[in-house]
Amino acid sequence: MSVGFKDYYEILGVPRDASADDIRRAYRKLARQYHPDINNETGAEERFKEVGEAYEVLSDPEKRERYDRLGDPRSAGAEGPNPADFEDLFGRGGFGSDVRVEFGEGGFSDFFESLFGEGRGRDAGGPLRGRDREAVLDLSLEEALAGGRRRLSLDDGESFEVNIPAGVREGQRIRIGGKGAAGRGGGPPGDLYLLVHLRPHRRFRREGDDLQVDLRVTPWEAALGATVPVPTLSGTAQVKVPAGSSSGRRLRLRGRGLPTRNGERGNVYATVQIAVPKKMSDEERDLFEKLAAASDFDPREGGR
Repeated sequence: MSVGFKDYYEILGVPRDASADDIRRAYRKLARQYHPDINNETGAEERFKEVGEAYEVLSDPEKRERYDRLGDPRSAGAEGPNPADFEDLFGRGGFGSDVRVEFGEGGFSDFFESLFGEGRGRDAGGPLRGRDREAVLDLSLEEALAGGRRRLSLDDGESFEVNIPAGVREGQRIRIGGKGAAGRGGGPPGDLYLLVHLRPHRRFRREGDDLQVDLRVTPWEAALGATVPVPTLSGTAQVKVPAGSSSGRRLRLRGRGLPTRNGERGNVYATVQIAVPKKMSDEERDLFEKLAAASDFDPREGGR
C-alpha cells in the first residue's frame, strides 16, 4: 500500500536548511493561526494537525535526520513511499519520549506512522509513553503579568488546578507533567503543553513587550502642563504632561509594560488626546470666546 509523501518543510513554510529557531518560530505562528480553539474556519483543525506533525518531525534532530535521508520521492515521479521500503532505513519501534503534540488516536498521518509509528503491522516492542497534548491557554494581560492558580477543564472532562508563572508571554508553552494521553502497554502518560495566548485588552494595545494607551487631557492641561494619572496593568501611575503638548504626543512610563525575555519590563506609552467638553456652561463658553479673541495662534499655519 502506497502512502502519500508529506513535505514537512513546505507545510511549515521553511527552507530545508532552516535552523531550529526558524522551525520553532514558524510552528508557533501557524499553531496559533490554525488552533481549533481559535480558528473555526473549515479545514483549520486538519491544517493544525498537519503543522503539528511537521513540527514533531523537524524539531527532533533524530527524526529530522531520518526524514532528510528519505529525500522527496515526488522528484522522481513516484506516488509516495511504501511502508515496507522503510524497514531497512528506519527499523522498528514506537514513539520516543519527546512527542510534543496530541490530536487523539490516529492523529498522525499514515506517512508519519510509516516512518516512526507502531502501526500497520509493526511490532511495538514494549510499553509506549503516551502522546503529549497541547491546548491554548487564553489569558488577559493582567493574568499573564500576575500569574497564579487557575482551574482548567480538558475535553475529556478532567479538571485540575495549574500554577501559571508570573510574567508568561505570548506563544510561551507551559508543561503540565502527566496530563497527556495515557500510555500503552503499561507505559507512562504523556504531558500537556499549554500554549499561551494573550487576549486583546479593552484599554491597552500590545506592541511586543510595550503597551500603548490613550491619555485624554483637557485643553488647559495640554497648554499649561499638568501631572495626570495613567492606567497601568497593576493600577495607575502619574505622568507629567509637558506644557504645549499637542494630540499625538507620546509620553513614556518606563518599566510598566509586559515582562521581557530577560526578566525586565517593557514600557507603557501614553498618547495625548486633547478632549473638549461636549456641553459648556455660559462661563466656560465666555472664557473660550475671550481666549479665541486674544490669541493669534493658528495651528493650520504651523503655530508658534
